[in-house]
Amino acid sequence: MRGGHVCSVVSSLVLLWLGVAAAQKASSWKTLSGNAPAIIAKGGFSGIFPDSSEFAYQFALIASSPDTILYCDVRLTKDGLGICLPDIKMDNCTNIPDFYQQGRKSYLVNGVSTAGWFSVDYNGTELGQVSLKQSIFSRSPRFDPSFFPILAVEDIASKFKPPGMWLNVQHDSFYSQFNLSMSNYILSVSKRVIVDYISSPEVSFLTKVSGKLSNNTKLVFRFLDETTIEPSTKQTYGSMLKNLTFVKTFASGIIVPKNYIWPVSPDNYLEPHTSVVDDAHKAGLEIYAADFANDFMFSYNHSYDPLAEYLSFIDNGCFTNLKKTRTDHGKPLIISHNGASGDYPACTDLAYQKAVDDGADVIDCPVRLTKDGIPICMSSINLMDDTTVAKSQFASQTAVIKDIESVLGVFTFNLTWDDIVKNLRPKISTPFSSFKLDRNPRYRNAGNFMRLSDFLDFTKDKDLSGIMISVEHAAFVAEELGFDMVDSVIKTLDAAGYSNQTAQKVMIQSSNSSVLVKFKQQTKYDLVYMINEEVKDAAPSSLAAIKKFADAVSVEGNSIFPENRHFTTYQTNLVESLQNAGLPVYVYTLMNEFASQPYDFFSDATAQINAYVQGAGVNGVITDFPATARRYKLNTCMHMGNNTPSFMAPARPGDLLQIISKPAQPPAMSPMPLLTGSDVAEPPLPPARPAQAPSLASRMQAHAAIVVTLAMLLACHPLRFVSSSCMEKSVKCK
Repeated sequence: MRGGHVCSVVSSLVLLWLGVAAAQKASSWKTLSGNAPAIIAKGGFSGIFPDSSEFAYQFALIASSPDTILYCDVRLTKDGLGICLPDIKMDNCTNIPDFYQQGRKSYLVNGVSTAGWFSVDYNGTELGQVSLKQSIFSRSPRFDPSFFPILAVEDIASKFKPPGMWLNVQHDSFYSQFNLSMSNYILSVSKRVIVDYISSPEVSFLTKVSGKLSNNTKLVFRFLDETTIEPSTKQTYGSMLKNLTFVKTFASGIIVPKNYIWPVSPDNYLEPHTSVVDDAHKAGLEIYAADFANDFMFSYNHSYDPLAEYLSFIDNGCFTNLKKTRTDHGKPLIISHNGASGDYPACTDLAYQKAVDDGADVIDCPVRLTKDGIPICMSSINLMDDTTVAKSQFASQTAVIKDIESVLGVFTFNLTWDDIVKNLRPKISTPFSSFKLDRNPRYRNAGNFMRLSDFLDFTKDKDLSGIMISVEHAAFVAEELGFDMVDSVIKTLDAAGYSNQTAQKVMIQSSNSSVLVKFKQQTKYDLVYMINEEVKDAAPSSLAAIKKFADAVSVEGNSIFPENRHFTTYQTNLVESLQNAGLPVYVYTLMNEFASQPYDFFSDATAQINAYVQGAGVNGVITDFPATARRYKLNTCMHMGNNTPSFMAPARPGDLLQIISKPAQPPAMSPMPLLTGSDVAEPPLPPARPAQAPSLASRMQAHAAIVVTLAMLLACHPLRFVSSSCMEKSVKCK
């Protein structure tokens, strides 16, 4: 954003890379003081461990910048003890209902009747047996049985000796109902503990303590939702934002939800940034941004990349101001997966252009054949996956082809190229729709389909080190459809001039050794063998077999870092074995969505890439989001010699799993298999079926007609109340 930048970010997860940014000795920070933004760990590293727990605070100081500030939401007990809890209600963040089953009460909180368990009903001793637990249901509860006691404010200072402490105070009037004074407690504890920041969304509380604390303690006014009413002034927080000179009379800074700075539209896209940062600086107020978390929903503009969101709030560090060179095609090689398919529908002109713009070294085309034998780029042979065929006139052609997959589909070979391009639209992939993590919905059906020839025309003048063409189901297509996929691809490449150029490398990828053997016999292209099963290592026999026909190997991420209930367990020997055999290794398929990553990577795609590149040593990454990989590749953090921040150390597989208490450990995994020579070996590709033999397409059409007839008859079954559907199908029900 232009103008001033926030002084700080309050986060529960992406402390790792922000710590890198804060560690840089920049002279041009646009904060009020000119210093690097402060990193405030809300409840510690609460994206992994229970908020305000010992592990959360401890890990925040280990994993982030050494000057990370620990943040505590202060609550009062019946005997006036200040404790750290993320919510005024203890129900979700502790196991208190297990100990005090009859303890549920209803109280007025800011005038609203609120039911639950409250700290004011218990003294410190009574809460001694209560432990903290994960309060965000999408996060792992496996650390809860470790028994994390509720910590007092003094415990934070004595146990962790943080470089800075931030106390957040809310609901002052609520505690006064029980003859408890939050202001007296804060004044008292600040004499025993060094408190660097005190924040509150209540004007009356801050005015009560203003002038009574150390000059080194900063008072920060916390803005809540713009429509919420501040309890003492009876004004909305939105209206108070217009009178920051008033705020300056009792506070030295403000903390605002991040959407005060970067608002989003109702459909979750960024709108122009506001002037709130500049307004705060003009009033002499520091400004802090809050509500960041890697595993929460944020604007689609950031493509589920939490570091991209953070970098829109800060203006310096080793992940910013990167040279946009497009000539560095070295390690790690960035290979697109169906283009930039995380941002646009897969294998469309928009996805490919975005991949090029985002710095992919290699863009890919998974080749499928149409009914009329035209090779096209399509992410799946089943058009139900990434097109609108289900809503088209071709939906009646659905069938199950067990040789391909066991679900109903309409396949590329059912339709001609004209059928596809004139009647269907692309459909963006949504691999994590169950988490409601949609991809770029404004462009859900945008872009144009591309033939292989279109793809090759597109790539010719682009700054790419190469292209990758994937070929699957070649034996099925030859036997059942009468097309030779290898021959079709070679002829299309020849026609586009790729057999006579050296500017761009041509890579052919397949999970079938028979396909690559045939390409090796007829071309000099680079061949990539895809291991499409999870294996722990490659036996010498498999390495010898692969070396006969392949130049590189692509492997699943789980074959490098096996996962057990979303925790990595260990690092296999697969990458080392393949590389020792002279085979570069590419890992697939990396995605930005937090649901795609094990907890060890902190719901951060950049940490995941770092683990594969720095930890496992892969030669390249195959990704839906090339922009994230390119920024990682260009970052300057890894080129600082002895000053390389510790945060750049890759996550060690199995570390988080080891600290889960034994009763909460997930069941042991079955041993992963070894890739053997027999797994790799295949018979030669069969020749294409003679033209006069009955085609699969014709057999499928007859089968589809029978299926439709049966479905219509079933719809009229007398035991079912579906007479309206019979009428719609113009079928006479008897």
